[in-house]
Amino acid sequence: MPVGMPEFVENPENRCPVILLLDTSGSMSGQPIQELNRGLAAFKEDVLKDSQASLSVEVAIVGFGPVRLIQDFVTIDDFIPPTLAADDLTPMGEAIEYALDLLEERKQSYKDNGILDYRPWVFLITDGSPTDYWEAAAQRVREAEAQRRLSFFAVAVQGADMNKLRQIAPPERSPILLNGLDFRKLFVWLSTSMKRVSSAKIGEATALPAVGWGQISA
Repeated sequence: MPVGMPEFVENPENRCPVILLLDTSGSMSGQPIQELNRGLAAFKEDVLKDSQASLSVEVAIVGFGPVRLIQDFVTIDDFIPPTLAADDLTPMGEAIEYALDLLEERKQSYKDNGILDYRPWVFLITDGSPTDYWEAAAQRVREAEAQRRLSFFAVAVQGADMNKLRQIAPPERSPILLNGLDFRKLFVWLSTSMKRVSSAKIGEATALPAVGWGQISA
């Protein structure tokens, strides 16, 4: 990775990376995927209201069903919310591993370019159960969280396998069951959280807003 990538020369602000790990398997078709698309648009709109967050927050999207990079890391002003379509199975384990690898690469490019970064967020949203081997991915998530290398959030849409999600999510952050299809409220919460994180000092604990969009699964 060459030193002095133009994006970092033009914008040397600290980065706050977030990966959206989105279930695009067949069970999300119809209203769920439509509401998810609306939520993504609301996320962009809300982050853009904050000048600091607009410079700092970087978003990437990994879809699974099949696993693919829908959006590589970009700051919010360059983020064009995609129109997701639902199809195929739920290879959740492969998707998590892919996202963690993508994150490591991005963190290395920050380092190579002298950019400081906040602890990344990985945000998994699913309404299903993994159709592949997911145990190794769960182990990686838990180790990374324990080493404070990322914050992992699991969001369950109606129909998700809560038992598996509890095994994937870190012990200190249980999965959250979304209220209906209230993706818009979820993404505005995510935006508010990102604004708070990006205005804090790196390494400083940030109080997150209350979760008004779902039920925390015990």
